[in-house]
Amino acid sequence: MLKKSYSKTGIVCRVTFKLPAEVGAETAVLVGEFNDWDMGTEPMKKLKDGSFSQSVSLEAGQSYRFRYFLDGARWENDWEADAYAPNEHGADDSIVTV
Repeated sequence: MLKKSYSKTGIVCRVTFKLPAEVGAETAVLVGEFNDWDMGTEPMKKLKDGSFSQSVSLEAGQSYRFRYFLDGARWENDWEADAYAPNEHGADDSIVTV
């Protein structure tokens, strides 16, 4: 799930990425174009209900590809992304448009 909150100027959008507990993961990392697909970034915060959450400030007026990397072994898309696009690995990337 994606929650968007724009700055008063509209230049920046704070996007909260939330991954439901149903993914059944112990760890999750948000990776995408906004962090150069770096899987070594800070893990998402695991909430008491088993879901994961992370907020990122993004430049408005653009679309960004992203995915979730779970348990250091598997990829997951956002089930409520703004769109999806095929990638070079034969899968789809989630898209967030701000």
